[in-house]
Amino acid sequence: MSTTSPPHNRSRSEDEDDPIDRMISRTGCGELHYAVQECMAEHQDWRKCQSQVQKFKDCMTSFQNSRKEQLNKHQPDSAKSAHN
Repeated sequence: MSTTSPPHNRSRSEDEDDPIDRMISRTGCGELHYAVQECMAEHQDWRKCQSQVQKFKDCMTSFQNSRKEQLNKHQPDSAKSAHN
């Protein structure tokens, strides 16, 4: 018998121990991720949560694009030319 709570019944302190939640939190998209989880827990149908999913997706895309730009700025010129 498992002693873990279902995802929608977990407290924030339990979530912070989850490596996925920690990773998402570092992106700045944590609250949007929780909104998707809460919607899914409430409706049990992802189609009813499209607004929350889209906002989370947009946030993650924005983070990934800015992260990619940061990495490109820190790459040596020789590595940049090898990719072009």
